[in-house]
Amino acid sequence: MKALSRTHGAMILILLIACMIATRFKHFGDAMHLPDASMAVLFIGGVYLRRHLAFAGFMALAVLVDWVSVSYAGVSDFCITPAYAFLLPAYAVLWYGGRACGASRSFLGTLAWGFVAACLSFAISNGGFYWLGGRYPNPHVAEYAARLWQWGPLFVRTTMSYIAVALLARLALTYLVKNAGGAQLATEAAPTDKQGGR
Repeated sequence: MKALSRTHGAMILILLIACMIATRFKHFGDAMHLPDASMAVLFIGGVYLRRHLAFAGFMALAVLVDWVSVSYAGVSDFCITPAYAFLLPAYAVLWYGGRACGASRSFLGTLAWGFVAACLSFAISNGGFYWLGGRYPNPHVAEYAARLWQWGPLFVRTTMSYIAVALLARLALTYLVKNAGGAQLATEAAPTDKQGGR
């Protein structure tokens, strides 16, 4: 994939930060809040921003938003357990999955990478919470599989929806910029009355 200019990279960075902050406070969404876009933000960040330092920054932002949510916004701390540390490998799967597919220009190929990364990421975070979070006194494989099937499709579907919107927006912007540039060149190249044109 062609490297982003600093301006485009900064714009994408700001948009992704805004999406994470705006949606992470209410993980499931409701009438007033969109569902959490964090998983999609990390995958798209990997695709376009790619830098390890940016990943570390998004991890710090996720922890900060969660801390503010629990400490000041009345969000339940049910998910804050020792298994919270599993968000690091879960989110790394998304970021580095996006980074790995960054060279692909295929819309469907990027969606496929996103789907695989989202499934693996959810399995890691949910598995860590179920097996090591201490919230389930007698964990067993059958219950874990049932919970994975209960919640996995929601998280993966939400992530894929955000990824698809982001990729479509990028395609639309690329198309508009190319056409605007082509129209400008055509206008500049068109003959004037002085050159014998109409």
